[in-house]
Amino acid sequence: MTADMKFARLLVVFLLYLPVQRSDGRSHPKPSCPYPPSQWCRSLEIAIECKVQKQCMELNATKPLSAAPPVEVTLYYESLCPGCRAFITQQLFPTWTMLQDIMTVNLVPYGNAKELPSANSPFTCQHGEPECQGNMIEACIIHLAGHSAFQVVYCMESSANVLNAAQPCLQLYAPAVSWSSVDSCVKGEMGFKLMHNNAIMTRALSPAHTHVPWVTFNGEYTDENQDRAMSSLFHLVCQLYKGGKPPACTGALVKLDRSVC
Repeated sequence: MTADMKFARLLVVFLLYLPVQRSDGRSHPKPSCPYPPSQWCRSLEIAIECKVQKQCMELNATKPLSAAPPVEVTLYYESLCPGCRAFITQQLFPTWTMLQDIMTVNLVPYGNAKELPSANSPFTCQHGEPECQGNMIEACIIHLAGHSAFQVVYCMESSANVLNAAQPCLQLYAPAVSWSSVDSCVKGEMGFKLMHNNAIMTRALSPAHTHVPWVTFNGEYTDENQDRAMSSLFHLVCQLYKGGKPPACTGALVKLDRSVC
């Protein structure tokens, strides 16, 4: 259990039992925070909204300095590509869930799309117009939802219908981001700007990508790492991290609470 997880559990207890004084002199339970405990200390804005900034500052002050930079994993993908969806749901998200203290994830939805000199339809996608729409929706969510974006994208990609899942997934994992803001991004200039930037990033790959999913580590691509990422991304990230290995990587026994049901 990481320090963040331990602290989140303490915050849950703290917020559940902290009373708030009403105007009539009586107390009632503190209103619940719209974010899950694991996100309370992810940003200053969330800490303020959940009224735990003091506790988060104390937690950060007690954290040991990182011995090495995290492994930067960048995924170039398409929203409706079956192979990309499988990699996100079976490799990337589970690995990040376990190793987010030693890795960062960048998502670039574009893949094998083509940018066209047309004002009405500036992009064409391998799996048709719905994929272009999915790519832009996810690009806008990544832009607007910040640290919660990966969870939203995972929720979408693991659903039976990626596009239909966008709004409920956003509401579930990034409740502070309104669907109207995403819709405005998709239909406005920002969406096209984000996709143009993704096109530039994808075209700049060296070597040039030949398929998706295409994965780089710390900005570099090798066939060996690509093959290993497809079969066991978890072990690859553990190996690439240069700092002290977390217990999940070493297989070291961790003493957990012995509460049972």
